[in-house]
Amino acid sequence: MGATDNALATLFANPVMGKAALWFPGGTGPGQSLRVILRSPDTITEFGAARVWSETVVADIRVTEVPSLAPGDRIDIGGASYNVQGEPMRDRERLIWTVELVPA
Repeated sequence: MGATDNALATLFANPVMGKAALWFPGGTGPGQSLRVILRSPDTITEFGAARVWSETVVADIRVTEVPSLAPGDRIDIGGASYNVQGEPMRDRERLIWTVELVPA
C-alpha cells in the first residue's frame, strides 16, 4: 500500500468525513459494506431564461471498495436509501468514484 492509498484510507476512515454505507449492485441482493464521503452542493441549472436551484447529494467512493459502480445501484447511508443517478465518474488517477445520488 502506497502513501496515496494510506492517505485515502485515513480520510475515508475519519468519522467526521467518512460515513458507513452499504452498496447494493443492481439495487438488490446482499449489501457490501463501504465508506463514503458525502457532499451536498447546491446547483443552478439554466433553463432558457430561468435559473433553477436544486440541492444535490454527491458521494465519493474508493474504487478499491466498489470496482464496478453503475446507474441503478443502491447505496444506503445512515438509514437513508439512495440510487445512483447517471454514470459514475472516476478521478484522473482512477482511485475515487464521484457519483450523484437521488433518494430511492
